[in-house]
Amino acid sequence: MAVDHVTLMDDVYRRQRHIYDFTRKYYLFGRDRLISDLALGPGDSLVEIGCGTARNLIQIARLYPGAELYGLDASAEMLRTAVRAIDRACLSHRITLAHGLAEDLTPALFGREHFSHALFSYSLSMIPDWKQALSAAQTAVGRTGRVHIVDFGDLCGLGRAGRALMTAWLSLFHVSPRVEILRKLELGEQFFEIRDKKLLVMPGRYAFIWQGTGGSASTLTV
Repeated sequence: MAVDHVTLMDDVYRRQRHIYDFTRKYYLFGRDRLISDLALGPGDSLVEIGCGTARNLIQIARLYPGAELYGLDASAEMLRTAVRAIDRACLSHRITLAHGLAEDLTPALFGREHFSHALFSYSLSMIPDWKQALSAAQTAVGRTGRVHIVDFGDLCGLGRAGRALMTAWLSLFHVSPRVEILRKLELGEQFFEIRDKKLLVMPGRYAFIWQGTGGSASTLTV
C-alpha cells in the first residue's frame, strides 16, 4: 500500500470525518441521482471505491435490499466512521468494508470472484493513480459488469472567477477534478471497449455522471 497517500488521507479526514456528510451535501451533487439509476437486482454485488463514511452504501442498501454491498477506502479514519454508521443503520450483515487503495482493488479482497457493479463517487478526483483505479474496477466487474462514476467536471460553466474559487477550495482537500475524463467522453472516446454507456453533464459543467457496461481494461487510453 502506498504509505504516503494512506497517511495523507488519514490526516485529511481524522477530524473531517465527524462532519463530512453534513458539509459535503452542499457541494457533492449528483450522488443520489446516480444511486437511483443503479437498478440493482437481487443478488447483484456492488463495490464502492473510496466509500468514505459509507453514506452512499447505506442509501444503496436501503433502496436495493437484495444487493450485496462492499466498500474500499484508503483512510482507516474514514472507515472507523463508516463502521459506526453501518452498525447504527443495522446493516453490518449487508455491507462489508476493507482498507486499501483503489489501484489495488481486487474481488479476492472480499472473498469474491467478481462484482456486478463498481462505483466511484467523487473519489477519482482524489486518487493519485486514477487510471489504474479505473482499470482495476473494470477488471473487477469484467465484461458483463457495470462501472458508475459521479465526479467534478471541468467547472467551465461557473465563469473564470467561479472556477478559480472552486478549484482553490477543492485543492484544500487534495481534490483535483479529472477534466481529461470528461473531455474524452464528450469527444465520443472512452476508457474501455464498452457498451450501453451514458453520460450526463450537470449544469455549470460542475459535475458529470457516467455509466457503462462490459469491456476490457486493457483498452484504457485516457
